[in-house]
Amino acid sequence: MCASGGGHVRQLLDLEDVWRSHDFFFVTEDLALGRSIADQHPTHFVSHYALGQARLGAPFRMLLAAIRNLLQSFLIVIRQRPDVVLTTGAGSMFFVLLFARLAGAKVVLVDSFARFRAPSAFARIAGPLAHVRVSQSAAAADQWKATKTFDPLQVLDGERPVKEPLVFATVGATLPFDRLVRMVEDAKREGVLPERVILQIGESAYEPRGVEEVHASIPFGEVKDILRRADIVVCHGGTGSLITALQNGCRVVAVPRLFDLGEHYDDHQMEVTSAFAERGLLAVVDQNQDFATALAKVRATTPVMATTEPAALREYLGGLLARWSSRPRRSADAVFSSEVQRS
Repeated sequence: MCASGGGHVRQLLDLEDVWRSHDFFFVTEDLALGRSIADQHPTHFVSHYALGQARLGAPFRMLLAAIRNLLQSFLIVIRQRPDVVLTTGAGSMFFVLLFARLAGAKVVLVDSFARFRAPSAFARIAGPLAHVRVSQSAAAADQWKATKTFDPLQVLDGERPVKEPLVFATVGATLPFDRLVRMVEDAKREGVLPERVILQIGESAYEPRGVEEVHASIPFGEVKDILRRADIVVCHGGTGSLITALQNGCRVVAVPRLFDLGEHYDDHQMEVTSAFAERGLLAVVDQNQDFATALAKVRATTPVMATTEPAALREYLGGLLARWSSRPRRSADAVFSSEVQRS
């Protein structure tokens, strides 16, 4: 299994029923969640890079990270020789897929749940390396020529867990997000957040004041415990953060990262949060709604619990792996020769 940090690798964890009965290992990034996975499963880390770093003015940093990633990916594939690679993206996994495909592995690419209207850039670039393409949106599938499509979003019935007067604010695992941090800090100072606040700020040089607890990172096990207790979650627009908050019945205020402000490589978080808001799952801080208004909205609304239920996807992938494992594998030299001839 291979996936970058955050929601990408969290979805692999949701597919545990598929991979746990096989010999497996993870390839991911050296972030809090990746380290939590490494505590339980065989795991290899590769450097984070993304094409969007060049768009944000850091092309040389991106290039150096990409070169490190290429070397790391090559060594992992050569040493481990995977038969099948299951990936949920994104950019930092490209070289793993490339070398695994050349070494004769079958590749299954599950495109990001964050892409409702069109396939992700990673899916478009890495799609030709995949034997099977799985989309999680019908609109995106049509544009990508997906092999299969599954929509896993499901609203949950029942009462949410008993909550404390606690707010959990998180910027996610990959990038700093000082705008969100300052929003929470200002709201706390102005009395808009009378609850106790736990704030995770990532790798930021900015140090907020007046907040009860501030952490650069929090182990995923502790995050899950906080979410069970927190009444309100303020988070960026990453699907991993959104879904885990909704699974735990939290009132969610989403602050999508914006490309124009240099906060992310594109505006896909605006697409994600808008789609969730249209389903009544959360409130969004955007040009139409400031933080205080969004906060007042979720306080006045009955919380909706939701999750991704990938049962159909798990069944499909399980059958796929069962069929592939019963077939003899071609030698890596033969596959490499075939790939070169085709190119």
